Formats: sequence, structure tokens, C-alpha cells
Amino acid sequence: MPERLAETLMDLWTPLIILWITLPSCVYTAPMNQAHVLTTGSPLELSRQSEDMRILSRSKRGWVWNQMFVLEEFSGPEPILVGRLHTDLDPGSKKIKYILSGDGAGTIFQINDITGDIHAIKRLDREEKAEYTLTAQAVDFETNKPLEPPSEFIIKVQDINDNAPEFLNGPYHATVPEMSILGTSVTNVTATDADDPVYGNSAKLVYSILEGQPYFSIEPETAIIKTALPNMDREAKEEYLVVIQAKDMGGHSGGLSGTTTLTVTLTDVNDNPPKFAQSLYHFSVPEDVVLGTAIGRVKANDQDIGENAQSSYDIIDGDGTALFEITSDAQAQDGVIRLRKPLDFETKKSYTLKVEAANIHIDPRFSSRGPFKDTATVKIVVEDADEPPVFSSPTYLLEVHENAALNSVIGQVTARDPDITSSPIRFSIDRHTDLERQFNINADDGKITLATPLDRELSVWHNITIIATEIRNHSQISRVPVAIKVLDVNDNAPEFASEYEAFLCENGKPGQVIQTVSAMDKDDPKNGHFFLYSLLPEMVNNPNFTIKKNEDNSLSILAKHNGFNRQKQEVYLLPIVISDSGNPPLSSTSTLTIRVCGCSNDGVVQSCNVEAYVLPIGLSMGALIAILACIILLLVIVVLFVTLRRHKNEPLIIKDDEDVRENIIRYDDEGGGEEDTEAFDIATLQNPDGINGFLPHYQRGFLRGIPENAA
Repeated sequence: MPERLAETLMDLWTPLIILWITLPSCVYTAPMNQAHVLTTGSPLELSRQSEDMRILSRSKRGWVWNQMFVLEEFSGPEPILVGRLHTDLDPGSKKIKYILSGDGAGTIFQINDITGDIHAIKRLDREEKAEYTLTAQAVDFETNKPLEPPSEFIIKVQDINDNAPEFLNGPYHATVPEMSILGTSVTNVTATDADDPVYGNSAKLVYSILEGQPYFSIEPETAIIKTALPNMDREAKEEYLVVIQAKDMGGHSGGLSGTTTLTVTLTDVNDNPPKFAQSLYHFSVPEDVVLGTAIGRVKANDQDIGENAQSSYDIIDGDGTALFEITSDAQAQDGVIRLRKPLDFETKKSYTLKVEAANIHIDPRFSSRGPFKDTATVKIVVEDADEPPVFSSPTYLLEVHENAALNSVIGQVTARDPDITSSPIRFSIDRHTDLERQFNINADDGKITLATPLDRELSVWHNITIIATEIRNHSQISRVPVAIKVLDVNDNAPEFASEYEAFLCENGKPGQVIQTVSAMDKDDPKNGHFFLYSLLPEMVNNPNFTIKKNEDNSLSILAKHNGFNRQKQEVYLLPIVISDSGNPPLSSTSTLTIRVCGCSNDGVVQSCNVEAYVLPIGLSMGALIAILACIILLLVIVVLFVTLRRHKNEPLIIKDDEDVRENIIRYDDEGGGEEDTEAFDIATLQNPDGINGFLPHYQRGFLRGIPENAA
């Protein structure tokens, strides 16, 4: 403590001594209107400054300092003297008063208005505020009138080493790859010191490691941390704690210090090969296991982590390379052995595999450490299982003629129990695939028989499923599809492909083709259809028509002569016999209807009715109907016109001077005599207006019956 106190006092007085030595260079000659002096320092220094000022007073100019200094953190019993204000206008008669204003005036700094002494009344902290700008002015003591313009000056707070270095971002974390060479840079840390960096050594920092050696080192000035040992192994130790110190005063005794921690983590590199946990693995698997099922797992351990520990697995040798495969599980980092093909206990009971695990990501820097792979042996034992029956074929194709006899055998399926203790097999038909029960099967030998007649023209294919069941264990069943094709026999006679109706023109020419017909057969011969056409024996010498076979298996009907007349015969019927080429051949007779029609000169059919024959040549029935409709329409218009004209000329009211009695028409109706009140009143007839000014409806009707030329 005495040594630190002495150093602190030395730091305090050093700037004052330097200030005293350099005093002449820190003053300047003020203008005439600034005749006051700012002084600072010890009382001795202040008296010397007063003498100097008196020596220089002959020039009528004053010396002015533009800044003062005060030490921070000063906490003596009395206020500390910062400096003194003095003006040449002050004769010493106490008629001048000094006024101080600006930063901290009256609160931090206090002035004696008579002597001009400035004191700091509070403890100052440079880190809070490094300088204060104030204004000094001399005024008349009595009138407070300014004796000179105000003068601005600065009070600077001088620094002392009162702040320790701080690591603001700590604690720190850094990584470096394992197996790094000596001197590999890890990171750098930086501390800050709130003291003045340009004054003394209060903010000059030096870094050192307090804990973490001999693994790491630090540059004292730059704080760069490096590895101090080569080839540090993450698998041996992954994390290190380093304690770092920053000390001010250049690291000398008495300086303040701060510490922080740095956690260094070694990152992984691929410097370790995979290694199987055991050299031999044993697995057992039932022979009826489903393809793709996992048989077992093998694992090669790798001390590395992440992608550096990833390994690929392969089967490199053994007698089961075709039946098994191995895949890599990226999550568990192991190899999964799966079944590729079915197993058969009765054929082979065990297999031996040689598997290899190799790193996927290899670092060439560590290739000298040996091959990054390992091998192990895997033995797989096949266990016997009660297997279902096995058919001799995965599918069956049977053929049967459509005229096959009922209960005839159309085919057979066979199956066996693959187990050593073979069980008898029973066969059955899945009736969901044979709803009409067209087939049966012998339960013992698997022979399939026909139960109902077949018709190829209704259905060519029948697909059924046969079930094989072990007698000793009914849960062991197998299924096999059986496709039955119905073969064709010639059981359908050919016939016209459609309903044909031929038209023959009256003005046709001999040898002209009237109609071309074709035939169809529901059967399906292997060599295709070939039809024979002929006329009935009694129609062979038909005087009107003849037939001609075409190359495309069709038939053309030709007219033998011209001059057909529909008035004589409107329709001709021509029976045609069609035979197929089956064995035995079948035939049928189809009749072609031929109508005689009137045609245009270019052979276009216009009418095939006998009634139309009497129509004028060149006019069609449609045209004649249109003409007739027009005539009827004109007659109707004329009748309507005449009727309207007649009604227009009839008088509606009888004149007064006309005597209606002379125009009375006699009817055969007899009157009722005097008691007939419904008889016509002649007075009413003479007065057409009637009592109410209008005629009754029946009277108006009566008047309409009077002739127009009645007198």
C-alpha cells in the first residue's frame, strides 16, 4: 500500500511540475479588452505568477490561460483550489467583483468574487465528464457593470488510474479443430479501460493467461490466443477453460486488472477408423419371413462424431450375397441386414456373410493412420417353419372346346407341402370367382371338370381361383389363378351383317350393281371367315337378277335387264344362301328385298311408291303438295274478302220512313194469339230506338234478316 500511494502521488504531481516548466508556452498576449489573468497551481506558483504579471503590466496587456486542470477523485477536507482569476483593472481596492458562469458554476466550481479564487467543491470523475467550459467576467462591485467582456476558459479533469480493465463481452467461447498444429489461432479477446488512454499508462493494457496452460498462450498486446500444444485430441479431452487477465499500467506493479473466462471446444476431425464391436455376429431367421424384413443389425463404433463417424456397410463375401443385403442407418450409425430372396430350410439351413464398414468422409491428412474400415463375420441360421402348400406353377392356362361334354376333365392343378413332414393337400374352387358354378374340382387330385355347358360366343375366358389347404393345418392355404379359354366350334350359321333393302331404278341398265351385301358369323375360325353365296335352286335361272362374289368376301346383286316397271311389280324378293367354311359347314338363307323406284337421269332415287307414278314428269311429290297448298290459301283469302265486303254494305239501322210491314218475312212458326206476349210489337219495330234507345238483341237479329233492297 505505501508503494501504491507513492506512485499515485507521483502521478498527481507529475503533470503539475510539467505544467510549471512549460508555463511560458501556455500563455498568450490577450487583446486590450481582455485584461484578466487565469492562474492555476500551488500558492507558491500563484505568487510567482502574480509577480510575473506585475512585470508584464507595463505593456497594458494581461496573460490569459485558456484552460485549468484539476485532479479527479480528490476528496480532501477542504475544497481544492483550481485556479485564480485576476484582471489588470483590479487596483486592489476591492472594487472589482469576479463572476463565474457555465458548466458546474456554483454547484461544482465556486469562485471568491473578491480574490477570484476558483475551488472545486465536489469530487470529480473524469470518466463521467472530462472537461467543463466556463465563462469569467470582472464587474464593478457596486454597480455590477461589466468592466471588460466575458472570457471563456476550460477546466480539464486530470485522470488518475481509478478504473480497472473490463471484458465487456465475456465470458467467451471459441472452437479449434482437434489435432491442430502448434500456434494455431483460436480467437482474440479485448478488454476496455475507462481511464484516459492518452495520459500516462492508466489505460495501457497487458494480457496474460492465469489458467489454461500449457495448452494455450496469449499475445500480451494483441490478446490473440493460440494453441500451445500440438495434436490435442478431442477424444481425450474436448473442452478447456482458460482464464485471461488484462492489467493496466503496462502490466507494472500497482496497476489494476480484470479477468474473464474463455471456453475452448475442440471440434472433431476424422482421425479415427470405424471398429466393429465384435468380430462375429449370429442371427437366426424363419424360412417364411417376408422379403425386405430386417434380419439383424451390426455396428462399427467410431470415436468421431457427426459426419466423421458416418460409415457405409457392404457385404463383400459369403455364400448368401444373393439372398441378403445390408443398408446403412444414418441415425443409429449401424448396418441393417435384410432379406432379398425367399429362404428354404429344406434347401439350405445356414449362410455366412462377410460385412465391411468404411468411413464415408475421409480426411487425407490422417490417411497414414491406416485404412478407415473394418470387417466382421455374420452367420445366419434358417429356422424351419410350417409353410403353406406350393403349386407346381404360379398360374395355369387351360383350354376347352365350347361343345365339351359335361363332367369332362378340362385340366389339373398340383400342389405340395414344402415342409419335411409333408401334409396331404385338399383342393377347392373359390366360388367368388365362379359364381355360376360352371366348374368343379376333385378335392384329392386337383382335376377340374365342366359343370355347365359353355358358349364361346357369350364368354371366351373364365378366370377362377383354386385353393390348396393342408389337411393337418387348415390355416396353411395357398391360392393360384387359373385362366380357362373356351375354344370355338362351328355352331353358328352365317347371316347378313345387317338388314339390307335394295333399290332398283326403272331406267337402270343391264348388269348394273343394285346392292352389295356382306355376311357375319358369330364363330371365330382360326383361318378367318370365308363365305359362299348362292341362290336357291329354284332361283338359279332367275330372269331378273344375278349375283357376283367379290374378293373382300362380300356379294354384289346385279340386274339382268332394264325396263323394270313398278306399276307391274313394285317389290322383288331374292333369297340368298350363305355358307361358311367350317367343318362341317353351316348355312342359312337370307332374303334381300328389292324395290323398284323412279330415278333421275343420273340414277338418283326420287320415289318408290306406285301412286307417285301418275305425277307429271319432272315434278316431285313435295313440289305438287306445295302448289296445292298455295291454291287452297288463295281460295280462302278470296272467300274471306267477299264475306267482309258483304257485311260492310248491310245497313244497321232502319230508317223511319220505311214500312217494315211490307218486308216482314213469313215463317212457319205459329203465334200464340192474344195471350202471346212474346210476339213482336209493330210499334217497337217502327221505333228502332226503342224505349231505352237501343234494340233488343233478338230484334237486331231479326232486322239483319231483312233484304237490303226492301222497299
